[in-house]
Amino acid sequence: MGLTRRQQAVLEFIERHIRENGYPPTLREIGSEVGISSTSVVNYNLNVLQKKGLLVRAQETSRGLRLATPKAMPATALGGMTYLVPLAGFIAAGEPLRLPETDFSLTDDEAITLSRDIFPPEPGLFALKVKGHSMVDALINDGDIVILRRQSQAENGDTVAAWLIEEGETTLKRFYRESEGCVRLQPANPNVASILVHPANLEIKGRVVAVIRQV
Repeated sequence: MGLTRRQQAVLEFIERHIRENGYPPTLREIGSEVGISSTSVVNYNLNVLQKKGLLVRAQETSRGLRLATPKAMPATALGGMTYLVPLAGFIAAGEPLRLPETDFSLTDDEAITLSRDIFPPEPGLFALKVKGHSMVDALINDGDIVILRRQSQAENGDTVAAWLIEEGETTLKRFYRESEGCVRLQPANPNVASILVHPANLEIKGRVVAVIRQV
């Protein structure tokens, strides 16, 4: 990869800052961490990392940094202690939400970094950003990121990404089979009503296996 010690330190700090805070650092924060007083020198090193395919930058924002996609970033770039999970869009925790991202297709456009010692990597993981407050009693809040295992089946009590086929909408709820043959999608908030749906109108896109809290 041919990184200098300083560039490696910059990359590791960005990865750590995103993992611990949920958003990237500013140029001044990077400079303060790695001992660079000039933001133009920080900017130069970020441009090098971008050219090497390790960062993606949005120049118009102060925190316009994100790690490159799983295909672009080798595991050794961050010491092998972290790995990347595709961020596949949004999921509604409230009223079902119609969004263009709700097919949960995995693209190369965006990813989040997970630490192996917090959650070990496994096939079929993807991430969704939560919109809404219906799962607050399950400690899933608006703005949090949920990590899901891609699967089409669920057991009672599983928290799932549920796709309502006829409505073209998606929601994050707990899954329960009812004796009447329908499925109850149960919120974890007493102020939000449950949803009853026929199994033929429901697809399970994944089960929640971890939550990343945004503070």
